[in-house]
Amino acid sequence: MNSIDRLIKIFSDFPGIGPKQARRFVYFLITRHSGYIEEFKKEISELRSEIEMCHECKRYFAKHENSTNNICNICSDSHRDISQLMIVGQDVDLENIEKSHSFDGRYFVLGGLIPILDKTPETKIRLKELISFVSRNAEKGLKEIILGLDANSEGEYTAEYLKKALSPLTEKYNIKVDELGRGLSTGAELEYSDPETIKNALRNRR
Repeated sequence: MNSIDRLIKIFSDFPGIGPKQARRFVYFLITRHSGYIEEFKKEISELRSEIEMCHECKRYFAKHENSTNNICNICSDSHRDISQLMIVGQDVDLENIEKSHSFDGRYFVLGGLIPILDKTPETKIRLKELISFVSRNAEKGLKEIILGLDANSEGEYTAEYLKKALSPLTEKYNIKVDELGRGLSTGAELEYSDPETIKNALRNRR
């Protein structure tokens, strides 16, 4: 396997990228000048060193953001509504919801969704961290959990799993659990939903 094939394989591992698109990426890089390639390599090598995970919501954020004690700027914002929590699958979902300017509560990033009929669902998401997060915030006034998950089979399966897993806490503290409503068409992914669609989905949550 030569360097072209190895890079194609790497790009093919990216979410939503197939072999044809991966090949286009590789040949695009081949045609760039050496300065571009060096800058590309530099940014990739520095990515992990300049990014950290928030100890609260588990989102990734740049270290130079206005943060304290490994807490991101969203979690440390005293103006956010602590009575509402939005659970999302990935960081890109959180970013897309923030761009819609339709939600001012707190977030928790699961780190993925649970494949249907998976035998070890608790290993596919940050379940223990989520339960701990909800428990801590229930004491501080958490009243509503919104399951902001993709409107597809994996999103629905994950939502049902979370409802059961969180039920001891939601029943104990009388926390309402909602799902995004009409606005997201069946099969839609939050990552690719426009701001108006997200606003409607939040307004019509159920």
